[in-house]
Amino acid sequence: MRAATKKQSAGTSTATTGVTGATGTASASGATASEDAGDFPGAPAVNAYIATLSGARQLSPNTVRNYTSALRDFCLWAKTESGFAGDFATISRRLARDFIIEKQRTHERTTVHLHLAALRGLYRHLLRTGSVECSPFTGLHSPKLPKRLPRFLTETQMAELLGAPAKLHAAGRLDAWTRVRDTAILECLYGAGLRVSELCGLDYERVDFSTGLLRVLGKGRKERLVPVGEKAIAALQKLRLYGTGGGVKDTAAGRPSRTTGGAVFTADATRRHRLYPRAVQLLLKRHLAAAGLPSDLTPHKLRHTCATHLLDHDADLRMIQEQLGHASLSTTQIYTHVSLARLKAAHSKAHPRA
Repeated sequence: MRAATKKQSAGTSTATTGVTGATGTASASGATASEDAGDFPGAPAVNAYIATLSGARQLSPNTVRNYTSALRDFCLWAKTESGFAGDFATISRRLARDFIIEKQRTHERTTVHLHLAALRGLYRHLLRTGSVECSPFTGLHSPKLPKRLPRFLTETQMAELLGAPAKLHAAGRLDAWTRVRDTAILECLYGAGLRVSELCGLDYERVDFSTGLLRVLGKGRKERLVPVGEKAIAALQKLRLYGTGGGVKDTAAGRPSRTTGGAVFTADATRRHRLYPRAVQLLLKRHLAAAGLPSDLTPHKLRHTCATHLLDHDADLRMIQEQLGHASLSTTQIYTHVSLARLKAAHSKAHPRA
């Protein structure tokens, strides 16, 4: 087994597919505190709070963007419903409750949870700064989220997916460099259970080829060491040495190699632009199609697959928690339910008394 033991960030992006496969470039600035900070009531207070998320708390660009959008949504709704002009101390508990009720009627429960989390966080910030005396959202209950087991691939399906870049290359639909890069991407997503943002942010100086460890920058910019496995390390080594004579031979003149430093995964063989999450999503879809697998699977599902296969092969739950970078063991425990569900299904299918 090759397993070793969270939309694209804001900014301009392009992604293309062709002979070279999926590529993507994007502004490195990511989501900023001023994103979506248009002319809406309460914008100064919202922007001040958002600045703390992207600054001191170092939350991911996706979280910053989603919180900004949720708070802007509430402010515009409150303006329409009650004439809200920007003073958050005027928001009543009844208005807060009405907003949540309306959201529950028109949006998914996960969206309601996001809005509540953003609003509670905003009011905690306002309480600390003395802008309000109480929060109208305190005590409001979040809707119960449905329990959904993570989707994952079987080991046979995963083997098919890992072989897809070579299959496309043999058919003349993928050039040699892109085959090497895409193979390394799939091996890392599965072998290390990386988030797509962690994969795209990986630099060569964070790869220890001798020990098979990656130094990964995860959520909240927390750093962790992740074992990646021999197959993934070999794929990374081949990508690193591409064009140097130590890996896949490069016949194109002028293509630089990357032996130290710099982004591991780039948009093309010129290695000038870091690959971004949307491009990874697109190239995965291409390889899923080549392997005959559902095209709606995302890079995050390979992370689920890594964790499920580790658990199936008797890995310790705490070890899986460290591997995935989960802050709480309860997040990791969902994979025990996956394995139990598979056990029950196998029992029902095979046992004569089932």
